[in-house]
Amino acid sequence: MTTAASVSTVPRTSAATTGGPATNRWVGLAFVSPALVLFLVFIGGPFVFAIVLSLYSWDLLTPAEFVGAGNFRTLFSDPLLGKVLTNTFLFAIASVVTHVVGALLLALAVNRAMNRAVSYFVRTAFFFPFLISWSAVALLFKYVLDPTFGLVSHYLGVVGISAPDWFTDPHWALPAIIGIDWWHTIGFTFVIMLAGLQTVPTHLQDAARTDGANAWQVFWHVTVPLMSPTLFFATIITFIGAFQIFDPMQIITQGGPDNATKTIVMYLYEQGFQSFQIGYASAVAVLVFVVIMLVTVVQFLLSRVWVHEQ
Repeated sequence: MTTAASVSTVPRTSAATTGGPATNRWVGLAFVSPALVLFLVFIGGPFVFAIVLSLYSWDLLTPAEFVGAGNFRTLFSDPLLGKVLTNTFLFAIASVVTHVVGALLLALAVNRAMNRAVSYFVRTAFFFPFLISWSAVALLFKYVLDPTFGLVSHYLGVVGISAPDWFTDPHWALPAIIGIDWWHTIGFTFVIMLAGLQTVPTHLQDAARTDGANAWQVFWHVTVPLMSPTLFFATIITFIGAFQIFDPMQIITQGGPDNATKTIVMYLYEQGFQSFQIGYASAVAVLVFVVIMLVTVVQFLLSRVWVHEQ
């Protein structure tokens, strides 16, 4: 039987001891306030400011003039916009395909049973180029791919192949930069793929082998579906990063030859920091955001079909 004395010893939690809902709300806001302030100062605020600026014509020297949608009408009537968007999409799509496929193959190779020291060395070797600045990588490959005294041109000549003018031929400039970008950033995607691969339960792969599945069937029907969230994540961040590519084009080709490597962010930079058309450049920035957002939304919608949550 429960007595009054025993009941009185049971601790009770009340609004007085916990501070109440209002106090808890302020405590929660205090904890998230540093991140919220950083977001407003560095992301939210500049984003809103860019939208506002896109409605004005401003050259930093004279007072801003409200033009409404004039900057966007000018932007979509610019014959160069189609070229830079095409270059950017080609680069982004090629980057996504080569990074996801290449990183997955590298991760599969490294994840195989091997000596721990060798595995550590291989992982470090793949990831190390990602730590090098774009400036150093761009200058390195300007030398390596030089058609006169570059190492690649030299060894192609040894085997009887005439090397193209990598950065001055409109047909080769963009593929060359795609290859440079792959060498520089594949390590980051490789680490993501390796982490995802190590989360795949080995007992499911062993069960498939026991049922008679060959290596390809185990990979395609077991490994890939279980890694689909990792593949989806890698696809998203690779596209976002590639669509905003700027450094190698600016350093190596300055957007040439004949605008063959000019991307949308280079176009934004030229309008904002060379022509000082700040309002017009802000309109380009808004376009970049909208394109990335739309592509990301489409990727999320498509993920319902092929991404399998464990």
